[in-house]
Amino acid sequence: MRLVQILLPTHDNAGEPFPHALFAQVRAELTDAFGGVTAYLRAPATGLWDEGEQVVRDDIVIYETMVDRMDESWWLDYRGRLERRFRQDEIVIRALPMERI
Repeated sequence: MRLVQILLPTHDNAGEPFPHALFAQVRAELTDAFGGVTAYLRAPATGLWDEGEQVVRDDIVIYETMVDRMDESWWLDYRGRLERRFRQDEIVIRALPMERI
């Protein structure tokens, strides 16, 4: 079993917040595909990374779902759709081994 996490920016590159409908669509898609989703929306995390001459900052929210089997082609396709929808060069999706206790 894997815990899949999706890190989504709260604002576009011009600093404008993304509409709530975009996040609701992600929630619905993951619920439909995997039977459930957890969204961490109330306290966005801050991501920082060095791009040479400047440090870039993003406020992000995290969506996560549990999957029994990793279908990498599905996730690669979904990541591409999210990158287009959120107008990002890259959306981070990570899968972590998970054990239910």
